[in-house]
Amino acid sequence: MNEPKLTRRIFLMGSLAAAAGCATGTKGKRAAKRRTVSPNEKLNVAGIGIGGQGGGDISACGTENVVALCDVDWGYDGTQKTFAHFPKATQYKDFRVMLEKEKSIDAVTISTPDHMHAFIALTAMQMGKHVYVQKPMTHNIEEARMLTLAARKYKVATQMGNQGHSSDDVRQICEWIDAGAIGAVREAHTWTNRPSWPQGLKRPAGSDPVPSTLDWDLWLGVAPERPYVANHPATGKNCYLPFVWRGWWDFGCGALGDMACHVMDASNWALKLGYPTSVEAVSQEGATDEQAPLKSVIKYEFPKRGAMPPVTLYWHDGGNLPERPKDIPADVKLGSGDNGTLFVGEKGYITCRTYSGEPRLLPADRFKDYKSPAQTLPRIPNQNHYQDWIAACKGGAPACSNFDYAGPFTEVVLLGNLALRTGKKLEWDGPNMKVTNLPEANSLVKNNYRKGWSISEQKVEQVTAPSHREKHRVDLERGVENAQR
Repeated sequence: MNEPKLTRRIFLMGSLAAAAGCATGTKGKRAAKRRTVSPNEKLNVAGIGIGGQGGGDISACGTENVVALCDVDWGYDGTQKTFAHFPKATQYKDFRVMLEKEKSIDAVTISTPDHMHAFIALTAMQMGKHVYVQKPMTHNIEEARMLTLAARKYKVATQMGNQGHSSDDVRQICEWIDAGAIGAVREAHTWTNRPSWPQGLKRPAGSDPVPSTLDWDLWLGVAPERPYVANHPATGKNCYLPFVWRGWWDFGCGALGDMACHVMDASNWALKLGYPTSVEAVSQEGATDEQAPLKSVIKYEFPKRGAMPPVTLYWHDGGNLPERPKDIPADVKLGSGDNGTLFVGEKGYITCRTYSGEPRLLPADRFKDYKSPAQTLPRIPNQNHYQDWIAACKGGAPACSNFDYAGPFTEVVLLGNLALRTGKKLEWDGPNMKVTNLPEANSLVKNNYRKGWSISEQKVEQVTAPSHREKHRVDLERGVENAQR
């Protein structure tokens, strides 16, 4: 199908003019009026970024009417596969054109590279569309705050794509911690084998012809302009796309951005983390000015939370693993091996896999007679992250990883990248999004957007991190609205 031409009116959508007033309490656009969809009706859903993970995201919404599909790279096999899976959906390269032309769209999935998440999501929310945004929710901390506030302002249903957050397993971990199964937790470790793509590279010189099927300018979007290069000379493999954009700071968020919203989720929720007081890169190897390191260890310090004592959370990537506790036998697998979480309690340990799955109390012989406490957190039907969001779009309770949870969580995740990029221990004022001991680091809290793609230059109002555990207990109750609290 032919791509409609971009008009000036469409172009301005999502720009500074359209973004003005996204913070609660400021003057600006009201969300476009949207239709009310009952649980017995089908949503009209569109997918934005449908070549890789996005193909799975929009396919998981196939119970609804998939009316439009958008991707800047029509030559990618995954894009063509998704087009073929939904032959009746209108095809677009520019999401702004799609949103302008397809008036019937109720909701969108956004599965583009990280740097475009906030720009697309904010534009869609201002037009009254519900949004499902892949992890990490945004490319930088200020964007996460902005989308959290915008979701409240425009009263749309939101969900971040950390699917394990809909599992029964992560809820069981919360209930074990809350019941004191392993006693007070003062230390936790999370780890991943990522990056599984090239990192530690410098930008290549020169340029290559842009394939006719790719709109390179649209792919760059808010990022600074740079020439297209097909393969990096140091690796002989893809330089930017598909997928290897994750290692470049202009487009991705490194290993943290790829996996922390999955792997750190159990720690964030069960320990009610909120904002840390400090973060530092304990070690890192192979970083360049433009790319994340080959491996790193990051240390977050969190203050006392209610009755919970201060806790230190460690992030390990690139094959780094936490030290095995002496009272856990060597033949006992922690996490899933090269990905996982370990809670260190006064009375024992909890470990779980990548997506908070298969939690276990350790040492096993110490807990062989342990009886799990009664369930206190409502479960998600069929543990289906997508249907949880779809139900919210149809007037149900807020989705479990809605932006009131996902936004503050993403801020914490991305704070680790500030530590990597500065190489310093950073003291953090979470409510004000401010590094207090190294002022120059605050330039990394937000992006400098390419001309014509500005998302906002307004002051973003303060919002404190919810007490995640208590917030979720309320959020997941049927019929309770939390968007205006």
